[in-house]
Amino acid sequence: MTRLTPTRARMQPRSIVPGRQRWEIDLLKGRPAAARLTEATLLQSPGIEEVHASPVTGRVLLRHDRTVSSREAARLLRQAVSLTLTALLSTVVRPRADGPAAPRPAPTPRAPRAGSGRWLPRIAAAGGAVAAAVVGGPFLLRVFSRPLLMLGLTTAATVGIVRRAWRRSDRAGGTGDEAAAHRHPLRRIIGPHKRKFALAAVLSGLSQLAEMALFALSPSIVLLVAKGGSSTLAGYGVAGVSSQLGLLVGAAGAACLAMAAFGYGASVAWRQLAQTIEDDWRTRTYEHVQRVAPSELEKERVSRVNSVLSEDIGQLSTFVASNMNDVVQMVASLALLVPAFLLLAPQIAWIAFVPIPVVAWLSFRFHERAVAHHTASDERRARLNGRITENLYAHTTIKSAVTEEHEIARITEFNRECSEANRASSRSSAIPPQILRLAGGSALVGTVLLGGTAVLRGTLSTAAFGPLIEMPGIAMLKLSRLGSTTDQYQRTVTALDRVERLHRLPLEPATEGRPLPRQQVKGEIELRNVTFSYPGRPPALSDTSLVIPPGRTTGIVGASGAGKTTVAKLLMRFHHPDRGRVLLDGADVRTLALPDLRRAIGYVTQEPFLFDATIADNIRYGSFDTTDEQLLDAARTAGADTFIDSLPDGYDTRVGERGAALSGGQKQRIALARTILRDPPVIILDEATSAVDNETEATIQRALHVFGSDRTMVVIAHRLSTVQSADQIYVMNPGGLVAEQGTHEELVNRGGTYTTLWQLQAGTPTVA
Repeated sequence: MTRLTPTRARMQPRSIVPGRQRWEIDLLKGRPAAARLTEATLLQSPGIEEVHASPVTGRVLLRHDRTVSSREAARLLRQAVSLTLTALLSTVVRPRADGPAAPRPAPTPRAPRAGSGRWLPRIAAAGGAVAAAVVGGPFLLRVFSRPLLMLGLTTAATVGIVRRAWRRSDRAGGTGDEAAAHRHPLRRIIGPHKRKFALAAVLSGLSQLAEMALFALSPSIVLLVAKGGSSTLAGYGVAGVSSQLGLLVGAAGAACLAMAAFGYGASVAWRQLAQTIEDDWRTRTYEHVQRVAPSELEKERVSRVNSVLSEDIGQLSTFVASNMNDVVQMVASLALLVPAFLLLAPQIAWIAFVPIPVVAWLSFRFHERAVAHHTASDERRARLNGRITENLYAHTTIKSAVTEEHEIARITEFNRECSEANRASSRSSAIPPQILRLAGGSALVGTVLLGGTAVLRGTLSTAAFGPLIEMPGIAMLKLSRLGSTTDQYQRTVTALDRVERLHRLPLEPATEGRPLPRQQVKGEIELRNVTFSYPGRPPALSDTSLVIPPGRTTGIVGASGAGKTTVAKLLMRFHHPDRGRVLLDGADVRTLALPDLRRAIGYVTQEPFLFDATIADNIRYGSFDTTDEQLLDAARTAGADTFIDSLPDGYDTRVGERGAALSGGQKQRIALARTILRDPPVIILDEATSAVDNETEATIQRALHVFGSDRTMVVIAHRLSTVQSADQIYVMNPGGLVAEQGTHEELVNRGGTYTTLWQLQAGTPTVA
């Protein structure tokens, strides 16, 4: 049967994160040639590192570097799929005389070879420049002789270079429409700290002006000594070489002191502002994350959230502390350079203006190359560090598999690749500063040459020429940081977007709902026709109804995926049902105050979390005001006192990160003691004793029988011995369907699913 050629390609994104995308494309299903063509087309695009297209599922994994934004990568993918679709549609079917038609595939589209066609435009441009220099020489002389016109041309050229680099950086950083949606990122970063920002900016500007004044006075002092006096100063009433020299030296000393004082003040002000902004953003962001609904936070990777709270917010602080200072100093230096040349030496002003766009272009040009090498170096280093970290965690596995030599060889290879990338990065980083120094030095030489010639001709006074000698070099030095500042700004905007994305996650309604005093909670729980499914999965609960009576112990058992834990999460309002209602004492839990609801329920999970603190601190977590006697009683009830007393430091023993110093059963008993200490009217034990031995479990069961009298206990378990003494047991099938209900004895004698499970776990042979 002939497969029809598609007329369109349906593309559906599955996952889009910085540097990696997953898509599902119908066009590729069942078409290996189309999948290979799409891969080949994408791999020819710059910045695309890895492509995997599956002709079985139609899914595409796309990895790209930081020079390609997520939006640009998606565009390249659509373009590649469009080319593939065009190739399929252009397949020519030629009829054969002896049989059915044979398809003739269209030729594979080829990307232009890198570097082809580059030299001809460059040669033409160079020839045009030479011709323009020869033919337009007189015109250029007239332009150079008009300082205001020259200033306008250099300003326009510089603005064009900056805007072009800025847009390119926007595309690489992936800001695009996001940047347009957030018009003033600096205002959002600084927030309520505008006065501190203004103070830091003023101090930076004054420090830069004082620095340029110092470098303007130094050549004037040399010229004063060489000439034996200054007629300009004499005209202002300062007679005698000694007096004139003392005046200039005193002014230079004052400029030096002002530069140091204002520089120190600016440095402190910027750092304090940066630290304040970092503290403010981190506090507000962490507070928001803590109040985010669990169902929303589950969609985020913990490592990504942690990266936002640490690295991205740190990027905001770094930009404010260093790069904003550079911007202010650059503006201040140009603000002094331009009027100084226009007022003192307009005839040679062009020598100060021409290098400005040249230095700006060089700064962006070489910085982009350095960034590309740095990116490759960072990726290799991250790969090396990731593998080393993984090997340290897998130390036991490596030893047991006797693969030490294999891992040593892999780390050696990764280290070699990292070293090569570092050397390339070092070479590219060494070039820009020297070229920019050359540009600044050329401006200095040009100023000395042309200014000195004008002085000799008598068209420029020595007093006017002296202050201008070193000004262009200082301004060019500040301008040379423009490329790195722009790159850091774009990184900061991208980091800010990620931070604000966390702020857009919906919060839980902590202040809404009817108050629920804990002493008034009876503990009757009901699920009434509840349907719920996790995103992208079949329903975990499908029209499920069950009633848990108050003051009793109810067990819930069933196969994995039967929705047992989902019942607990819906009751805790970690998720909300798609349909139906979850009731506590006859009230829909969504109408109750959320903090009161969770204080009334003690929830112990199969894998409890312990903080890197002492055992006592972990048991007291959430009940910080309890006494030592209450803590000891809770530990005894949970069966944790025996192993705690055997530790050298007892309750003061630190458990390590995530309780790494304890076994699974010990962690479960500490978490159980924590819940017992809270003394809630409703307790949910979700496989809370799965990691303890049978003897310890029996001890805990006896203690919980006493502790759980007159309170509602929901015990979720795979091991049926855990729920054997429950007043009521629900047996759930996949989809949350209640298959059986009754006591242990009733269910065992019923001969159903529970009977089979009991016989399997008890080792009793089933009767055919």
